[in-house]
Amino acid sequence: MPVPDTRARALGFAPGLFAAGPLNAITDVAGVRVGQVTVMEGEATRTGVTAILPHPGNPFAERVPAGLFAMNGYGKMAGVTQLQELGELETPILLTNTLAVGRAVEALVDWTLAQPGNESVRSVNAVAGETNDGRLNDIRARGVTHKHMLQALAAATDGPVAEGSVGAGTGTMAFGWKGGIGTSSRRLPPALGGWLVGALVQANYGGALVMDGLPVGRLLKKYYLAEHAAEQADADGSVMVVVATDAPLSDRNLQRLARRAMGGIARTGAAFSDGSGDYALAFATHPAVRRAAGQGATEDWPNDRMSPLFVAAAEATEEAVLNALCCATTVESRLGGRRVVGRALPLDQVAALRRA
Repeated sequence: MPVPDTRARALGFAPGLFAAGPLNAITDVAGVRVGQVTVMEGEATRTGVTAILPHPGNPFAERVPAGLFAMNGYGKMAGVTQLQELGELETPILLTNTLAVGRAVEALVDWTLAQPGNESVRSVNAVAGETNDGRLNDIRARGVTHKHMLQALAAATDGPVAEGSVGAGTGTMAFGWKGGIGTSSRRLPPALGGWLVGALVQANYGGALVMDGLPVGRLLKKYYLAEHAAEQADADGSVMVVVATDAPLSDRNLQRLARRAMGGIARTGAAFSDGSGDYALAFATHPAVRRAAGQGATEDWPNDRMSPLFVAAAEATEEAVLNALCCATTVESRLGGRRVVGRALPLDQVAALRRA
């Protein structure tokens, strides 16, 4: 039987056309770092935080262009309106649970004010995303603290990214199974620019799971609206997608890139239900498009060469979801006096379906 940290490719799932980067992770994009803190305390706290830093420097002084797309705006994401208005990130991104967004904003403000060179800063647009992990986590207990947020930022590294039931994915569910954090990347061939596109997802949504075209949810009889299934799956919960690229993209084209990331979510069988907040945020790290005081972009990848990047974003997002599910481990909790179990995707059954 596959080990708990088996990624999708180990089971034969490698969606799309383009090759993955060396780590097959968002950190394949040079300079991008990810830090995570998992909070599992007592019988019911099953939550955490995931931090994404766009480059090793001061993101307030050296801002990166960014674009946002909301497929369904049922969410409590912070920092959205200024991001859309100015088309840039000035802080790292924190992902956490719904009721911890306020603490994430406070931590990002404190972290930003403490950076050398920011002694005169009096306004900070902190960007924090969330999904509701209340099916496994006692979300009302407010288990993620300000300290946890700062620890995730401090722990950020450019190496391999832990996936599954970790960080902001500790208490999430997806398609009726244990969800979590997942990541993947794609590299375009030199003829198409050679750019890298990486995606990281916080998977906490539902529908009828499809893995690289294989209707796993239907075959295992667990999916949304399965009237006669022995165990139905919920469609609500939300998904956060963060896309990074080293291509020199404008904020307008990054918004377009974020929109295509939702194509990858759709390929996994998402229901995009009423109560699912489905967000994608894309940013570019290329030095020529970073924004310092009084300086603008010196390069802009043309519109008519964007299509391969769109394909790469969808592919990386799709595989990131599959990695989240494949790497997730079963998480147990006790809520309202009853035992609650988020069961891991049965990888042995999935592997058998793949071979059939």
